[in-house]
Amino acid sequence: MMDVIIIGAGPIGLACGIAAKEKGLSYLIVEKGALVNSIYHYPLNMTFFSTSDRLEIGGVPFISQNPKPTRSEALEYYRRVSHHHQLQLHLYEAVDAIINKEDDFMIQTTKAQYTAKNLVVATGFYDAPYLLNIPGENLPKVRHYYTEPHPYFNMDIVIVGAANSAVDAALETFRKGAKSVTMVIREKEIGQNVKYWARPDIINRIEEGSIAAFFESELKEITANHVTIQSPNGTRQIKNDYVLAMTGYQPNFKLLESIGVSFHQDEFQTPIYDESTMEANASGVFLAGVVCGGLKTNKWFIENSRDHAPLIMAAIAKKKELHFLG
Repeated sequence: MMDVIIIGAGPIGLACGIAAKEKGLSYLIVEKGALVNSIYHYPLNMTFFSTSDRLEIGGVPFISQNPKPTRSEALEYYRRVSHHHQLQLHLYEAVDAIINKEDDFMIQTTKAQYTAKNLVVATGFYDAPYLLNIPGENLPKVRHYYTEPHPYFNMDIVIVGAANSAVDAALETFRKGAKSVTMVIREKEIGQNVKYWARPDIINRIEEGSIAAFFESELKEITANHVTIQSPNGTRQIKNDYVLAMTGYQPNFKLLESIGVSFHQDEFQTPIYDESTMEANASGVFLAGVVCGGLKTNKWFIENSRDHAPLIMAAIAKKKELHFLG
């Protein structure tokens, strides 16, 4: 019987493990993929919006060679953090089921079964992309994740979206030899939240005609060789080899629901939790990181949610002390 199981070995899950260790709590971090799995799946040349000091956890300095750290630097940093704190990590071990019993939890994974008094959900939101829900979305040419531009050399690319991931993909594929790059964007313009060094770049490429853009438009159908776009000027069919649907991602709501977490009746499906302890309405279930924002995935980042970890472990330590005294 452990004090706490932490689901997710992203930066916030690691911070929770560090805080548990500092409080003398028995813990285990389980992760279905690699260490900081979401960062690992970011585009290879991705640069963070934040400076390195705002990504630090566990008192370990993050030294970057650049004004903004890169994906590879972040992977190196979080490996170093995990090694420095000798964290109890079980990687490539997915959670299959959780049974919320009266006083504890039974967690069944792909490799073992565990019991714990408390549960921390730090699963992020990078695993479930928003789907287009249009004909042809299941074709092999459609991808919801972008890693690098090389596969798209000499290809006709359609990119759906206008947030950071879509802009990065458009600029990289254009500069690395895509035959054509076309953006399909619901909004009237490139989003104001796009990284300040990338936004003027993409706007200039669109204005000069290097990258085509259909604003206030939607993708309606995907076929093996074409896509159909609905724009304010009508329907248009475009020759196409690949579709990069950079439509964003959402938290694992099914997991939260399965352990009794309730949600506010708002447009973002925000989970209900106590901000002073991060404990959800389900006793013993704690939320950490971006999962706290529901569909509002741009509310919580590493820099403003790393403080969730000490709040959670202080609450668990207090519960343990009260149980012992009782």
